[in-house]
Amino acid sequence: MTAIAEGDGYTIVENASLQGRNTFRVPARAKLLIDVRKPAALGELFGYAALKTQPLLVLGEGSNILFTRDWPGVVLSIAARGIAVLDDDGDRARIRVEAGENWNDFVRWSLGRGFAGLENLVLIPGTVGAAPIQNIGAYGAEVREFVACVEAWDRNAGNLLRIDNADCAFDYRDSLFKRDRNRYVVTAVEFGLPRQREPRIDYAGVREELAALGVTEPTAPTVAKAIARIRMRKLPNPALIGNAGSFFKNPLVDTAKAAALRGQQPGLPVWPAGDGRAKLSAAWLIESCGFKGLREGDAAVSEQHALVLVNHGHASGAQIWALAERVRNGVCTRFGVELEPEPLVI
Repeated sequence: MTAIAEGDGYTIVENASLQGRNTFRVPARAKLLIDVRKPAALGELFGYAALKTQPLLVLGEGSNILFTRDWPGVVLSIAARGIAVLDDDGDRARIRVEAGENWNDFVRWSLGRGFAGLENLVLIPGTVGAAPIQNIGAYGAEVREFVACVEAWDRNAGNLLRIDNADCAFDYRDSLFKRDRNRYVVTAVEFGLPRQREPRIDYAGVREELAALGVTEPTAPTVAKAIARIRMRKLPNPALIGNAGSFFKNPLVDTAKAAALRGQQPGLPVWPAGDGRAKLSAAWLIESCGFKGLREGDAAVSEQHALVLVNHGHASGAQIWALAERVRNGVCTRFGVELEPEPLVI
């Protein structure tokens, strides 16, 4: 695999392997792979015929995707790096982060400089550019709370846009950028981060972990430490076994359906979600169906956490997806609840 073209701020490779570009580590290839180091190069790149006529996939670290086949067109990876403090009044700062920065590295950077807010989102894999697309969230926090604006290349307009938080259409694991993947390419994110913030520690297990650490007055760094310990204990590490983290979203149902299910299954965790909706625990539903630890060849439901599908070594994306479908069908048959995949499935 060698570069067939190099420009100012980008590299193009033909017939590129994507196995090292996805955390499931399943084999797949792309006709063209373009690594973009300078977002300014997008204007030139989107003038090329290949990007106008072939399917386009924007890929970060591949931590939220499952390839069940080769990609028949162009894969575009934003590899721009950099963090800059735009303004800081001592209480709150506005920070610009290029899309190619690793998310967890940025969280650690923010904590190390005395900022609060992102501690509950520690150890989430992926890039900063992917964070607003998925509206990543964990342990009672979501990234939308801290996004000031998103910079993105608009393929329709042919230029870079700055899209304020209110116009990003954030929702549970959703955003404008996810709903219109073919239009926007996220190039940078600006965050508003405070120096002081009431720790959010009411999510299950966080207070107990802090107590185990001997922490009586939680701070952003100690909350991050507690949540990192929980995640490392509960979730398989993608560096050790192929996975994309939580494979299914916690389903949202109307409150009447949630009440009926809770009446039949008193142990089912249910959380209010607003607008007449309730959120159910997908992990509980999957585990109740007996799927936790189920293995079919090298594709499996993790023994550590029922929400995570794993590749024990040589599973194909199609085999992992077949297992996911088995889990979805089983939950739907027993509980009448549709599970929606969290990763993008190709």
